[in-house]
Formats: sequence, C-alpha cells, structure tokens
Amino acid sequence: MPLVIGIAGGTGSGKSTIAHNIKAAMAIDETVAIVEMDAYYKDHSHLNDTERESLNYDHPDAIDFELFAGQLKSLIGGKAIDKPIYDFVKHGRRKDFDRIEPADIIIVEGILTFHRKEIRDLFDIKLFVDTDPDIRAFRRIRRDIEVRGRKFEQIRKQYYDSVKPMHAQFVEPSKKWADLVLPEGGENVVAVDMIVSKIKRWIVEHRMVRNAVG
Repeated sequence: MPLVIGIAGGTGSGKSTIAHNIKAAMAIDETVAIVEMDAYYKDHSHLNDTERESLNYDHPDAIDFELFAGQLKSLIGGKAIDKPIYDFVKHGRRKDFDRIEPADIIIVEGILTFHRKEIRDLFDIKLFVDTDPDIRAFRRIRRDIEVRGRKFEQIRKQYYDSVKPMHAQFVEPSKKWADLVLPEGGENVVAVDMIVSKIKRWIVEHRMVRNAVG
C-alpha cells in the first residue's frame, strides 16, 4: 500500500508548493503522484459565461466528490486513473485527461481535502498549511490575473462573496483534523524537512515489512 498524504489549507496558502517540495526531496527510485482536488470541479460547460461566473466554487457542492473519492481509492489500490483536467478560464472540464500511474507516495492537495470523512480516513498523514490571510489574498490576486486572465474587480467580488466566507465556514475548521499544522506554507523549510524525514522512515519500515513477508 502507498503512503497517502493529505494537504489542506486556504487558497494561496502554499499547498502545491509543499506537495512539490516533498516530491522533489524523495529519492529517485521513489515514485510520487500528486492529485489536485481542484481538478475535480463539476463540469459547467452547459452553462453560459454569466452563469458560470456566478457559481460558488469555494463551496463543497462545487466538487465532484464521488468521482474524486472513487479515483483516489483506485489509485491507492494500485490502478492508474484518468484525472480530469479543469479549464479555470472557461469553467469547464477539458475533453482530455491526465493519466496518473500508481505510486509509492500519493499526495492530495486542495482547500477541501479534509471536508469528507470517507476521504480523510484514506490519509496516513494530514497536513494543514496555515498562512496569513493577507499573503493568501495577494497570491490569489496575482494568480488569477497572470494565469487565469481575470480582472481585478472579478477577483475582488469573488473573494468577498465566496472565497473569504467559505474559508471561514469550511476550510479553517478543517484544521482540527490535521496531524501537523504548517505555518508559512512552502517557505517553512524546517517543517518540510521533518515531513520528508518521516516519509523516508516510513518507506524504510515499509520495505522491511514487505521483504520479511516476501
């Protein structure tokens, strides 16, 4: 069985940075799969542009949890998955997929990673990235302008209408489920080193057990 790590935290907190820092620190013979929960937004291609922009993408109802849970369980069980690719500019799923092969370590990251118990229970390690709200907001603004081509007024409205209140209602409370809370996100080198050390110990112990059984 692979080691499964769940990473939660607010938008712009540094979840992706933590995930990729962990992956980069692994030995070359250790395979790592990263699964982003925001790839599993429900498809809204049947709606017009105005309707799509008015949806609350920070509420749990925006995520296709059934598909996500099913694919994550398949990946843990040793089966490759075709992860959806979500177009954040058009607010819809693309027709192509991202093939994810089984791996020694599976990292799941997203703002609502800990929201459902059935998914929470799949994680061996649960991390919450706790970053200052101002820093998160600035990162969100920069990403949405530079990567997603949005205007500042759109970003501002979405932030106050959904991002901020949904963080308070769903994301921040999920911190209680974390095994470890990481201040300052991916910039916290000491915390990342501790996590990587724990993962490497797990790998060694897992291999010893596997070799003994084999």
